[in-house]
Amino acid sequence: MSELPERDLSDEQKMMRDSCRDFVDDFVTPFIRQNWQREWLMDPHERLPRSILEQADRIGIRTLAVPEEYGGVQLEGASEVRTFALIAEEIARGDSGLADKLVQNWKVSVLLRRFAPKHLQEKWFTRLVADPSFLLAHCLTEPRGASDRWLPYNVPEAAMHTRAVRDGDHWVINGRKQFISNGYDASLFVVYANTDPKVGMLQGTSSFLVPRDTPGLTIARCNETIGCRFMNNGELVFENLRVPADHLLVESNALGAAGIYFRPGKIIQAAKNLGVGMAAYERTADYVQHYVQGGRILIKHQAVALRLADMATRLAAVRALVREAARAVDASAPDADALCNMAKVFASEEVLRVAQHALELHGGNGAMLGFGIEKLWRDASIFLHMDATADISRFKIVKSLFPATAGAYAGPES
Repeated sequence: MSELPERDLSDEQKMMRDSCRDFVDDFVTPFIRQNWQREWLMDPHERLPRSILEQADRIGIRTLAVPEEYGGVQLEGASEVRTFALIAEEIARGDSGLADKLVQNWKVSVLLRRFAPKHLQEKWFTRLVADPSFLLAHCLTEPRGASDRWLPYNVPEAAMHTRAVRDGDHWVINGRKQFISNGYDASLFVVYANTDPKVGMLQGTSSFLVPRDTPGLTIARCNETIGCRFMNNGELVFENLRVPADHLLVESNALGAAGIYFRPGKIIQAAKNLGVGMAAYERTADYVQHYVQGGRILIKHQAVALRLADMATRLAAVRALVREAARAVDASAPDADALCNMAKVFASEEVLRVAQHALELHGGNGAMLGFGIEKLWRDASIFLHMDATADISRFKIVKSLFPATAGAYAGPES
């Protein structure tokens, strides 16, 4: 299926896709297959070698969305999200954790080029481009509030527990963030905090740019996950952390302004998930056409052939919805919010079924750590919880479709 012609791609998109595919086939997949034990190392720094990020840098995919004036690779605006999705799928076909590392840089770069002051863009984009190991992180989720904040209730009770208070020429931040992609080893963070506890969440949340070496910031731990382990998910603590006033990105309306991060993010999540599904499908298709069971190759058993057809059909449906949603986001279409959440939910559930088929069609080999199929199943399972849970995403879909009647706040528990 990965060899089928892509419709409506520009020459630039085809070139980038092919470069990414070669990168995955020549560098990423061989590393993952030969070093499968490394994802289980408890020292996060020892998992993914710097050389992989350096090679990603050489083909220009680490600094997508960074303005060209700072040395980045700025994509065609009218098709940027679709290009993000195309490349994310290819990278995740090799490893979804690596894809997670890279796409955080893309998405946060979109935010910074839109909201960061010019002098901070020059400072941080220049450092990002110069250092292949430089990572960005988007810090929203907290221990006592994550996807549930996105129920259709815009009230003070849903506010961030992380607080930021103005003190002269600085903002002072206190709080904690968890489940942050790249949170353990990023060099620069976008942090969301409540700055007005008297108003609704959408009116009282601000965002700040926080360098890693800022006094008062502690990287508390690396969260050990069952999948996507080559991206180091982190937990952060802010204790009287002070940032200059110009490090405020968006005051009060940070969550609304972050739509330029969230909407492409849903598409990219779905595309990464599709990449995992494609890897599971490709390896299973090869396996069932070469492995003999019961005196014949597996694909000649009707039950096996039916499952392979089911896998291909599910992936084709995911790909079609991801493309449609990406076009809607690129065009700022009125149905973009609903479609990008539909793509995220649909991909997370369908690809998990594809990965389960792959696991079972490999028989006992599917359960063996060294064989690599169970890793794809583990990676696929993570997407149910990334970038909002499946159920919360469904609430967002309904809210987009029926904004006047989708839900009303019932008040705090008495």
